[in-house]
Parts: sequence; C-alpha cells; structure tokens
Amino acid sequence: DVEAALSRTPGVLRATETGTAPTGLRRWAVVLDAPPASDQAFATITELRDRLAAIPDALVGGSDAQALDTRSAAEHDRLLVIPIILGVVLAILLALLGALPAALLLVGVTALSALAALGLGSWLSTHLLGFPAMDTSVPLFAFLFLVALGVDYTIFLTTRAKEETRAHGTTDGIVRAVATTGAVITSAGIVLAAVFCVLGVLPLITLTQLGIVVALGILLDTFVVRTVIIPALFSILGDRIWWPSRPHASTTTPAPRDGHRYAVGSAHR
Repeated sequence: DVEAALSRTPGVLRATETGTAPTGLRRWAVVLDAPPASDQAFATITELRDRLAAIPDALVGGSDAQALDTRSAAEHDRLLVIPIILGVVLAILLALLGALPAALLLVGVTALSALAALGLGSWLSTHLLGFPAMDTSVPLFAFLFLVALGVDYTIFLTTRAKEETRAHGTTDGIVRAVATTGAVITSAGIVLAAVFCVLGVLPLITLTQLGIVVALGILLDTFVVRTVIIPALFSILGDRIWWPSRPHASTTTPAPRDGHRYAVGSAHR
C-alpha cells in the first residue's frame, strides 16, 4: 500500500525500498521532481502525508519534510506570539496615556514600521548579500526586538507630548516634545543600530539577517516614524487623539484660598 501510494503521488520521480529493520520497520527512499526546500517540494511532501494518512505508522521524513515542519512551526508561532505582543503593548499604552486613539495609532504605526523593516531587510539579504531566503526564525525575533525598542522610545515621546499638551495644546505639545526628546532618541537609536549591525559580521546567517533587519528598523523608527509620522498624525487628529482623557486643561486659574482672584497671562517667544 505504501509503495502504491508513493508511486501515484504527483511530483515523485522514484520510490525505492531501501531496507527492513528487525522490528519490521520498512523504509523507502523517495526522489522528488523539485528543488530542495522549494514550494513545489513542500507541496509534494504535503500530498505524500495526505495519501499515507490512512496507513498506520506511515511517516514522511527527510530534509524537505523537516524544513516544511520548521516553516509551519514558525508560522504558527508568529500567528500566536505577534498578537500577544501587540495586545500587551496596547494595554501598556492605554494604562499610561489613558487615550484610546493614541494607543491604537501608536501600536499600528509600530507594527507597520516593523513590517517595513522586515521587507527591506529581506530584500537586502536576498538581492545584495546573496542569501537564498530569510531564515524562518528571523521575522518573529526581529518583530519582537523592533516592537520592544520602538515602543520604548515612543512612550518617551508621547508622555512628554501629553505633559506639554496641558499648557500648549496638541500640535504645539508634540512639537515641543520632539524638540525636547529628539536628541536623546536620535543618539540612542544610532547607538542601538550600530550595536545590532555588529551581528552582521558573525558567521551565522540567522544572526546576520536579524542584525540587518533590526538595525534598519531602528533607523527607520528614529529618523522617520518618531520624527515625522507620529508628530504629523498627532497634528492631524488634534485633541481627538487624547480621547477620552483631556490633557489640554483650561487656562482659567482657580481662586486661591485667600479669596482673591488673580489674572494669568502668557508670553510667547
């Protein structure tokens, strides 16, 4: 039955029985009509497993099968872990800022920035550095690093913006926040990008690709996302970004305890 199933599977060039173990285990060597670890080879492996599923104790192994299982496990981990990461980050931002639009916007921008870094890093790895493909473990690790580092400095920026908004409004508040925190965020981003670039000199392809993606993502966050995109979005949305909280407090000063009321003015430089 096994030999018949193997010979009838599309993509199988030859199936040869190579031996029988004392326990009764029989082994076949199967030659596929596809390049190793290619999508066509994976499709053939999947078809073989479907055809042999009805036969007890029939297993499909080998390098292509292991590569397929590794890819499937990585896809499962990404679908499970990435939503958890984003959910935790969203909860932290909601607790810190008390603003639903701001939290959703910052999580969305951070996720899109990480995806852009993954795409750019994959393109550089394939077309400039000559790697055949992106390692299956790189996307998840790179996304974790980029979201953690990106949200760290985003919190630094937005909490300062919320403080400045109380006295200067949303647009002027985000401008003042960028001016105040920009030097620290930019210098830290450059240092972090340089640190991850060091991984590129190691003789491990996985670490090299991880260092490239994370370094590109940090630079993208530093010079584009937190310098241009986030301030622009805050300016476009205005005070709605802080809903339901209202950090832009009224400029009216409450009466002091001595019963007198004082006039408060503002000076602009």
